[in-house]
Amino acid sequence: MNHRASHVTLSFALLVAVSLGARAAEKSIKLPDDNAMAQLKPGPNVDVVRANCFDCHSTDYIVRQPASDAKKWEAEVQKMIKVYGAPISEADAKAIVEYLATAYGENGGKSRQ
Repeated sequence: MNHRASHVTLSFALLVAVSLGARAAEKSIKLPDDNAMAQLKPGPNVDVVRANCFDCHSTDYIVRQPASDAKKWEAEVQKMIKVYGAPISEADAKAIVEYLATAYGENGGKSRQ
């Protein structure tokens, strides 16, 4: 092998090693917490909402919606599944609707007096 071929081979090997090292050193990004005004109200099934909804959108998409009954929330959850492809099980979808209708229902999560 001549000197030029050896230099090209060494350069190629170095390029491959650097590129593999760059892959191993991939960085992750930590997003800031949601605005305090956008925190979910506590309640039954809030953990199911956090586990299923936040991979695609922030809490703002929930807390800024107008107060709605269970039928409207059911339509929203089904839209997320059927239109946007959210991988939500039937049981989780039911739990999410129950939470949303209670915490963000027509009475705003407050008990009627």
